[in-house]
Amino acid sequence: MSTQTVSTDVNLPLPADTELPPASVQKRPGLRILQPEVTYTGAPIKPLQKGLPKQTESLCPECTKVIAADIFADGGKVVMEKSCPDHGHFRDIVFSDVELYLKMEEWNFGDNLGLSNPQVEGGKTCPDDCGLCSMHTSHTALANVDLTNRCNLTCPVCFANANVAGYIYEPSLEQVRTMLATLRGERPVDGRVVQFSGGEPTIHPQFFEILSMAREMGFTHIQAATNGIELANIEFARKAKAAGLATLYLQFDGVTDDIYRRVRGQALLDIKMQVIENCRATGMKIVFVPTIVKGLNDHQVGDIVRVAIENVDTVSGISFQPVAFTGRIAKHELLAKRFTLSDLARCVSEQTGITDPRADWFPLACVTPFSKLTAALRGTGVPTISSHPHCSLGTYFFVDEKSKQAVPITRFVDVPNMLQDMEELSRSAGKARFKLYSKVKTWNSLKRHFKPKFAPPGLTFTKFLQTLQGMTNKKLGRDGKDGTFTYRTLLVAGMHFQDAYNYDIERVKRCVIHYATPDGKLYPFCTYNSGPCYREKIERQFSTPLERKQLAASN
Repeated sequence: MSTQTVSTDVNLPLPADTELPPASVQKRPGLRILQPEVTYTGAPIKPLQKGLPKQTESLCPECTKVIAADIFADGGKVVMEKSCPDHGHFRDIVFSDVELYLKMEEWNFGDNLGLSNPQVEGGKTCPDDCGLCSMHTSHTALANVDLTNRCNLTCPVCFANANVAGYIYEPSLEQVRTMLATLRGERPVDGRVVQFSGGEPTIHPQFFEILSMAREMGFTHIQAATNGIELANIEFARKAKAAGLATLYLQFDGVTDDIYRRVRGQALLDIKMQVIENCRATGMKIVFVPTIVKGLNDHQVGDIVRVAIENVDTVSGISFQPVAFTGRIAKHELLAKRFTLSDLARCVSEQTGITDPRADWFPLACVTPFSKLTAALRGTGVPTISSHPHCSLGTYFFVDEKSKQAVPITRFVDVPNMLQDMEELSRSAGKARFKLYSKVKTWNSLKRHFKPKFAPPGLTFTKFLQTLQGMTNKKLGRDGKDGTFTYRTLLVAGMHFQDAYNYDIERVKRCVIHYATPDGKLYPFCTYNSGPCYREKIERQFSTPLERKQLAASN
């Protein structure tokens, strides 16, 4: 393994005692990052390209052939243009705010090293040599295991394109075990967080057995991506919780039923609110997952945030997903409906008044120093979100449970310098001789970045550290229900999955959200659902024709 130190001098640091006024644009020192030259298995790593203009590899939306693409600023927006010799010219908006796009790039702390046991050795071409190949730089932070392509809804924005494929994909208990074993067998960091998805995973006939199996196999956090229809039944919710389900990734596209009728085909708001009550009663957590379409429900982004804050005892986050133009989305509506991550930051800021549209937002990959430091102090690897900085953005709200006042972490923590300190500390913490003493000393050294004057009521530095601990130790986060150990937090984030129009292969190589499949392989989200669309190939390989399944059910 070879690494090189890269220093990027962009901004000067704030003095440690500087008070941070609301919505301050926090500066940071030049990052001193360790950029690996090769993956664990020796594949060269191309460092992140920063700045504009630049060129990358993309796909033709018609034939999915790999073609060159130019990314550049145009009228304050970031645009991708590309041409296929057979299908012509394509243009798409990647980010609607150049300044925020460039800020995301600043918060890259270097690539990861991939897997030491990739499923595909000697990968040469991305995304064709997939599953995961030796070129991939990230391990799994969140795993998806599809349990079925059947659904009890027919949603026009569905990645899975369920109900129209003409076949049933529904892995057996043993096939699911194989997929889970692939995740647990990842090295050097084993898969620990699994999300059962679909279709609608709760309608799999062995759903509860699968939950129990995942718990027995050592997964530390078990989630389900669901529309909530089954979980609106309190007995179903109790049984799921008892079997090991901890978190629901709940479709939550708006706060009025006209939105659900248009996006999901029927009124669902009452069901969503009942699911919140059932999770409160059973102790499960919820992450809202709104699919946002420009001109359809982007005006309710702020209302979704407000519902989450009001229910912060149960709702731990929001993962906004700008719509990707795959499945049943008509491609000619691209320009009218394209919604980017910078649009999300703007909508949250304008519609809630809580955030600044640029100062408070960072790529989720900026937390890699926290993962590195945690791993160094524990002496073991932990899942790391080493994704491309343009895949996601987000911010943390700390919410006072009584007043429901939400304060972004950037108001009371010097986030840029704290992250840089964590990066530096991670390189020495693992070498400390007196482990217990060094752990306490290391965490306490971050106190200089905490500004109590701007913190929400009752948040001390000690409770802030405990809250950070609860973010990586899910048991602490879940069991601190009375708020005595951790403070209530709400992650407000966006993850923009790619389609063939905005496809960037450099993003694919760094993907941290992977699908496990019955063939014992792992696929990045954006090769499974778009581009090469391995979903269709895998489902066809391990499916039953719809007619045969219906006949068996009738007998």
